[in-house]
Amino acid sequence: MAVISDYALLGDCQGAALVSSDGSVDWWCPPRFDAPSVFARVLGSAGGHWSIRPLGPYTTTRQYLDGTMVLRTEFHTPGGVLWLTDALSLGFGERGHGIGFTSPHVLLRQIEVVSGTVEVAIEVAARPEYGLMTPTVAETPVGIEIFAGADRLVLTSDRGLTLEGPLVTGRLTLAEGDSAAFALHHRRADDPQIVPLDGRSALRETVAGWQSWDQIHQGYQGPYREQVRRSALVLQALTYQPTGAVVAAATTSLPEEIGGAANWDYRFAWLRDGSFTLKALWVAACPDEARRFFDWIAASVGSVDEADHVPIMFGVVGERDLTEHTLDHLEGHRDSRPVRVGNDAWRQKQLDVLGEVLECAWVLRDQVMDLSPAAANLLRSLANRAADTWREPDAGPWEGREGERHYLTSKVMCWVALDRAVKLARALDAQEQVPRWSKARDEVRAAILSEGWNTSTAAFTGAFGSDHLDAGVLGMPILGFLPGDDERVLSTVRSIERDLTRDGLVQRWTGAGDEGAFVTCSYWLVEALALAGQIDAARRIFDSVTARANDVGLLSEEIDRRDGSQIGNFPQALSHIGLINAAWIIDQVEARTGPADAR
Repeated sequence: MAVISDYALLGDCQGAALVSSDGSVDWWCPPRFDAPSVFARVLGSAGGHWSIRPLGPYTTTRQYLDGTMVLRTEFHTPGGVLWLTDALSLGFGERGHGIGFTSPHVLLRQIEVVSGTVEVAIEVAARPEYGLMTPTVAETPVGIEIFAGADRLVLTSDRGLTLEGPLVTGRLTLAEGDSAAFALHHRRADDPQIVPLDGRSALRETVAGWQSWDQIHQGYQGPYREQVRRSALVLQALTYQPTGAVVAAATTSLPEEIGGAANWDYRFAWLRDGSFTLKALWVAACPDEARRFFDWIAASVGSVDEADHVPIMFGVVGERDLTEHTLDHLEGHRDSRPVRVGNDAWRQKQLDVLGEVLECAWVLRDQVMDLSPAAANLLRSLANRAADTWREPDAGPWEGREGERHYLTSKVMCWVALDRAVKLARALDAQEQVPRWSKARDEVRAAILSEGWNTSTAAFTGAFGSDHLDAGVLGMPILGFLPGDDERVLSTVRSIERDLTRDGLVQRWTGAGDEGAFVTCSYWLVEALALAGQIDAARRIFDSVTARANDVGLLSEEIDRRDGSQIGNFPQALSHIGLINAAWIIDQVEARTGPADAR
C-alpha cells in the first residue's frame, strides 16, 4: 500500500480519484465525493484498484499537465519510456456554472511509448461499495461490463483485454509511437444506459476544459503565484459543481496518526471552513465560485429559530444527517482502524459557525447588497443567536468528543458574527438591531480580553481558565479582533512558536503528543507573523511548510513532525486554502512595506 504522499488527485468536480506514483488508481467514489467507492485499496487490500505499469523494473516521475488536474506519469524502464496520462472526464453544463456540471463519470487512462519498447501490465480489480462486493464481469457489445449491487461499470479500450473471473487483465507490448486508451464508465443501476465516450477525444477535451478554466482564473499576481495557482485548481477539483459546495478532502479515514484511531470522513462541506474558503477563492480570482459557495451555505442552513441546532457541516447537496458507521472489513490505511463513513461531528454544537457564515457575507460584502430575503433573514438570525448564546460552552472548532468548554476561538467567532452584522446592518435591513448587537459584541470582547488571557503563559489560551495553548487563536489578528502588532498578540505568537512549533510546523494544542502538525495552523502562523510586520519570518515558515507538499504540489491535513511524512485526509482543502490566504497576506504586507529582500 502506497503512503499518502505517493498519491495524486484526479477530479471531475463531482467526485475524486487517487492515483499512486506507480500507476494504480486506489480510490474512486463515483458519482460524487461521498459515494461508496469502486476502488479503495488506499484503505485496505479488499478495496480494489486499477493498475497500469510496466513489467519489470522502472522508476517514475510525474506532473500535472499545465493548468489542469490531468496527471502525466513517466515510467523509465531498461527498454524504453512510457507515458501514462490519467484524468476524470469533464462535462460541460448548460447552466453556465463551468466545468464538471454534467460529467458522465468516466475514468480516462492513456498510455504511450515515447522511446524504445515497453511491456505493460494492466489489472482492473473493481470492488464496489467499499470492497464489500465482488463483481460479475462480462463481455458486451459496448465493452466489458463490471456490475455488482447498485454499480455498473463499462470498460472500453482500443486494445484487447482478458477476463479472469472478477478481474480484467492485459499484457501489451508497445513500441515507440504506439499508444492505447482506456475509459471506465460508471453509472448507478437505475441510471440510463451508458453511451461510451471515445477515450482519446474525451482526454483532449478534459485537458482543454481545465486549461480554459485556469486561463480565466489567474487574477492573483503576487508572490508564490504558481503555488497559489495549483491550490486554486485543487479547490476547483474539490468543488461539487452542481451546488457549489467545497468538500474538506477527497477521502475518508486516512489517519492523523499511523496506526491510530483518529480516522474521519472529510468528504463533506464544513461551515467552519467557509470564510477561509471564500477568501481563498476570491484571492485566486474565482468570484463566481465564491458567490455560489455562499449561496449554497445560505440554502443549506435555511431558516434558524430559537430551537434550531445550527449544523456545522453538510453533505454536498445540503444533507444534514451524516450519521457515522464503520467498515470493519477494511484494515485501514497502513493498519489504521477504524475506517469510518459519515461523520458524527454533525451533531455537535459549535458556536463558531455563527461567525463563519457572517464572515462569509463580509468577505463578499461587495456582492451581498442584493441578498435574498431568506439569506438576509438567516444572517439576522445567526447574529441574534450569537448575542443570545455566546456565554454558553460548545464543542469547539477542533470537534473533540470529550465534552463542551468555553473555547476561545468560539467566543472570537461570536464576536465576528456580531461585528459583521453591525457592519452589514443596512444590507440586512436590520438597523434597529445595531444597538443590541453592538452591546453584545462589546461584552464578548471584554470577556475574551479578561478571561481568555493567561498571565502564566503570557498568551491567549484555548479556553477560558485554561493554561493550554491553541493554534486556533492565531485567527485573532487575521479576523481583526486585535491588530497584528498588539503586544498581547505578539506574546501569544511567541508562545505558540516556542511550545507548539517545530521547523515551522504547528501543532493544534498543548499536549498533542505525537499528533501531526496541522498544516493550516502553520499558514495561520505565517499570516500572524506577516500582520506583525515580521515578513522575513513569515516567508521562512511559508517556504518550509510549502516544501512539504508532495511532488505534484498536494498537501494533506497534517505533517508528521517525526519524519516529515504527510498524514490525514488528502488532499486537504483547508491546507491549500491556508496556502492561498497566507500568500495573499504576504503580498498585502509587502505592498505596504516593500518586499523582504529590498529592506
